[in-house]
Amino acid sequence: MLIGIERGFDLRGLRAGTRVAGVRTFTLVGLVAGLAGLAGRFGQSFAAGAIAAGAVAVVAIGYAHRPGLKQKPDATTPVAALATIALGFVAGFGQPAFAIAGATIVTLLLALKTELHGFLERLDEDDVKALARYAVIAGAVLPFLPSGRYGPLGAWDPQKLWLVVVIVTGFSFLGYVANRVFGERHGTIATAVIGGLYSSTAVTQSLAQRLGRGEHVGAEEAGIALASAVMYLRVVALVGVLATRIVVPFAIIILPALAVGGAAGWWLYRKSPRTDAPAAPGNPIALLPALGFVIFVAVTLVVVAWAEGRFGQQGIALLLLISGSANVDVAIVTAGSLPPRAIGPNLAAIALAGTIVANMCVKIGVTIVYARSKGRSAAIALTASTLALAASIGVAWLTML
Repeated sequence: MLIGIERGFDLRGLRAGTRVAGVRTFTLVGLVAGLAGLAGRFGQSFAAGAIAAGAVAVVAIGYAHRPGLKQKPDATTPVAALATIALGFVAGFGQPAFAIAGATIVTLLLALKTELHGFLERLDEDDVKALARYAVIAGAVLPFLPSGRYGPLGAWDPQKLWLVVVIVTGFSFLGYVANRVFGERHGTIATAVIGGLYSSTAVTQSLAQRLGRGEHVGAEEAGIALASAVMYLRVVALVGVLATRIVVPFAIIILPALAVGGAAGWWLYRKSPRTDAPAAPGNPIALLPALGFVIFVAVTLVVVAWAEGRFGQQGIALLLLISGSANVDVAIVTAGSLPPRAIGPNLAAIALAGTIVANMCVKIGVTIVYARSKGRSAAIALTASTLALAASIGVAWLTML
């Protein structure tokens, strides 16, 4: 009935006699398919197949003889009818919840015709490639990887290793999609904030170059500061997903830097003119970097597993700091894979925060090099946030002594 209401509404403008199925027909088709499923549930497989096949044949004959079909082809409604038959059969066979959920999703997809077509019109070739690459990463690889301890020192769990790639690139893909949907329409700040979800360094470089060239100078300095503030939120979220036992002390250390960076960005935004959005950071989803990320994580896990039996907590913390200086996500993954006895949550949180200090220093340098004097306020905001983070790390370290 849900699907029939939507189809009847969508096709209400057709001339009488040209519409094959509406709300009544779809409801009855679902009922017939449900009876077929019920027959199959009680062992009457021949009767179930005959009833279902008959329903499909009626739908096929109806659309084969529909007037005007050749002039205005419509594959959506007959396919929706086939989906209705399948869902009705599933319901009768004993899975009504699954069938109801499927019917609501089908109805939603049909009802969002205008929105979905509009979304497709806004896509370009890079967007489709990004979607295809993430689909391969998340759907074509992960389900087929084994789970268990493999490799040197049993440091590798292939399925968990690739799940990390899915999660990390998922954050990047989410930011990329949001930037494509909202950033271009809402200016520099939207680009900076959303872009900060997947690469605050790329956002910083892009906006600093824009400042240095003097192109439409406006909210770029605010964008640089706010992108790093969003980066703080991103790493806290990643730690919450991948290294849960560390998230509380880590969030406590990060909070002062987040507050300083957010406040500085907001102040710069309030005093800056509005401008159009710069080009967003490029497509973040690529297969070769994903493979490189896995290799980097795998090597780090082996090194940490080796160091676990030879060094104390301080040695492992140093390894986290070194690996995270190259890629903060690698350090987060490594910290999450360690057994609780290997390193305490407070020390691990300090090491992870130290890697962010290194990343912030890089962004300060990028801002100074590319924007020069025009990026002075942004560099000061980043420096203030970094100093707040360093001070927070120092306090956390002193409380451990």
